[in-house]
Amino acid sequence: MDKLLQLLLEGESLTTAQMASILALTPAELDARMAGLRADGTLLGFRPVFNPTSIAGRTVRAVIEVRITPERDGGFNRIAERISRFNEVESCYLMSGAYDLLVIVRGDNLHNVASFVSEKLATIGGVLSTATHFMLRAYKIDGFSLASPQGSPDKPAISP
Repeated sequence: MDKLLQLLLEGESLTTAQMASILALTPAELDARMAGLRADGTLLGFRPVFNPTSIAGRTVRAVIEVRITPERDGGFNRIAERISRFNEVESCYLMSGAYDLLVIVRGDNLHNVASFVSEKLATIGGVLSTATHFMLRAYKIDGFSLASPQGSPDKPAISP
C-alpha cells in the first residue's frame, strides 16, 4: 500500500506538516499528492470514528441481506446502484454466497428501518427477498476497539 494512503488510514490526527515530514516531502508536495488522490477518486473523504454509546441522539443500524435477480446487460449493477442512492443506505456491497447484496442502513428507530425495508427496498423490481439483522452493540468499529477497559467485571481474571 502507498505510504501516504497508509498514513491517512492509520495516522488519526496527524497534521499535513507531520505527514510531509514522515514521508520526506515538502508540504506543497504533500498537498499536490493529496489533490491527485482526490482527483483520481482514490481519496473520497475523511470520517472520524465515534463510540456509538457516547453520542446523543443514537440511531438504529441494520444489516440487510438482499437477494436479487440479475438483469440482462447489467447484471447486479443497476439495482445495486439504485439501492445505494437511498439516504438511509450507508454501504452496499455485492457478495458471494447465499445472498447477492449486503446493505447497511441507518434510521432514527426500528420502525423507520423496517419501513425503509418494506416500503422502499423490498418493492424494487428484481428484489427477490430481504433478511434484516438489527445491530445491537458494537465491539469494534473501523479498527477501533470499543471493549470495556481492563479489569472490568465483564472480563474474566484468567482466560481459559
